[in-house]
Amino acid sequence: MINALSYRFGYTKRMSDPSPPTTFADLGLPQNLLSAIDRVGYESPSPIQAATIPALLAGNDVIGRAQTGTGKTAAFALPVLARLTKKQPRAPQALVLAPTRELAIQVAEAFATYASAISGFQVVPIYGGQDYNVQRRQLDRGVHVVVGTPGRVMDLMRSGSLDLSNLRTLVLDEADEMLRMGFIDDVEWVLTQTPEKHQIALFSATMPDAIKRIAETYLHEPQEITIREKTATAATVHQRYWLVSGLHKLDAMTRILEAEAYDGVIVFVRTKTATVELADRLAARGMSTAALNGDVSQKLREQTIDKLKKGHIDILVATDVAARGLDVERITHVINYDIPYDSEAYVHRIGRTGRAGRSGQAILFVAPRERRMLRTIERATGQVIEPMDLPTAREINDLRIKRFYEQIDAALVDDEMDFYRRIVQNYIKDQEIPTMDVAAALVKISQGDQSLLIPDRKPEPKRREFHDRDERADKGRRERKPRKNRDDDIPRESYRIEVGHDHGVKPGNIVGAIANEAGVEGRHIGRVDIQDTYSIVDLPVGMPKEIFRDLKKARVVGRPLAISRLGDPRSDDSERPSKPRKLPRPGKPPKAKKPRKPKPHRKGKKPDSNKP
Repeated sequence: MINALSYRFGYTKRMSDPSPPTTFADLGLPQNLLSAIDRVGYESPSPIQAATIPALLAGNDVIGRAQTGTGKTAAFALPVLARLTKKQPRAPQALVLAPTRELAIQVAEAFATYASAISGFQVVPIYGGQDYNVQRRQLDRGVHVVVGTPGRVMDLMRSGSLDLSNLRTLVLDEADEMLRMGFIDDVEWVLTQTPEKHQIALFSATMPDAIKRIAETYLHEPQEITIREKTATAATVHQRYWLVSGLHKLDAMTRILEAEAYDGVIVFVRTKTATVELADRLAARGMSTAALNGDVSQKLREQTIDKLKKGHIDILVATDVAARGLDVERITHVINYDIPYDSEAYVHRIGRTGRAGRSGQAILFVAPRERRMLRTIERATGQVIEPMDLPTAREINDLRIKRFYEQIDAALVDDEMDFYRRIVQNYIKDQEIPTMDVAAALVKISQGDQSLLIPDRKPEPKRREFHDRDERADKGRRERKPRKNRDDDIPRESYRIEVGHDHGVKPGNIVGAIANEAGVEGRHIGRVDIQDTYSIVDLPVGMPKEIFRDLKKARVVGRPLAISRLGDPRSDDSERPSKPRKLPRPGKPPKAKKPRKPKPHRKGKKPDSNKP
């Protein structure tokens, strides 16, 4: 399952392969961090956490090879927090470099969560697109940990606002992604400016030559930790995913459960807390459900599973740990409400259905920022997970009406119907109310507080994105006579940015800055033509206004991009010849401008005394 410490390069230190611990307490973390982990609801360390945390706590440099979504943020954040000195921060003790501002914010939030019991702890995310002076003031107040994108980190270091003289740990998160986005030169520059003695943790899903070279140059006897993934999934399981958008996940799952013909369902979430919260919400919507997590006693666990087997409950909300060894024949559906940490966990989850040759259904909820984990699962399992559309409100309402009719049909043949007919007939006779009104009132009573139908709202419009990493830009977008790039068929248009050779900029700096701000892959950025004082860059068409505004404020090599579309009148002022200014003839001083006469007070229109 896990080759926790595999050594592929000559510069790694060989040691025995330890058995991975089963709890966070086994990893040597201090009690204040264990308390925070317990509050979050994590039950057991993921494979990358189990292998990495002890190595980092021991002060070793580490190379972690693991895919996105394997829990590597906690793998480096927890040991960083455990090794912090207690003194008041002046300069940061840890720096985390991340390829995108979204990841930088996410990592900073994780640090704050894990450090909830550390008094006075300060973490600051720094990235392009945010006010430069705000970030400078935050650093001036003192921080323990900085999480940032390479370009903005470089700018703040050059200005003297980011002091790394007290640095103890440097983390390179998603190093291969930073390479692909054109940040590798910036990363190396930061590495050359750090103190000689400090710990480095490098995390990368792949190990291209440029990343190997950085590891060989800057890491000291690193331990390489590689997480291997199983690839087998049952052929009897039909796998689908829903890209989370518009509806809340709970509403989406409710629709799915109403539309799918299921017997028993296991819903997987990541934390113990989430099992209880989600089970309570489903129960409030009239579904028979129960929670199962690591805090549930063995006796209660057995009772819950027995109820699931006998059909007394239909939906079990569980964590990975709690569902180990669970084998219930009537499980027809597995819903991954939270995407798993790794592909191996995904395989274990969906293995709860489709057993012994029976068919099963597996549904995966994928947030937009989790698309890479979806692709990782597909690569590891060798299977394509097909997208699914949510049932519409109209489809759900048709199903509800159909089921309501079936309930009426079943009730009409009941032996007690004669008794109820007499009650209704007496009421109609005494109150003189039409039969149809009485029937409608009884339907209303039978529904209680829940409406029979759901509102048929129009679907939310999809938010336009500058570029989607997994899909081509919308075909319906209006284009401005885009040029075709020779390398591919992506339509592009040209933009001008106000940095050039005179400012020391390189193509990689420009590509990295734009990729970070706009979320466009470096390979989809066209030509970069650097002139003395400005540069021309070709970008995919259809840039939304909000991204364009962010790019205007983005900085590279300490200067704002001040981007403008080439061809716009405001962007080409420097290219058009301006009207020549008239100069005074030699020997004659320039004429002094006559002062303007003050305009008369206009309370009522008075005649001008200067006019004849």
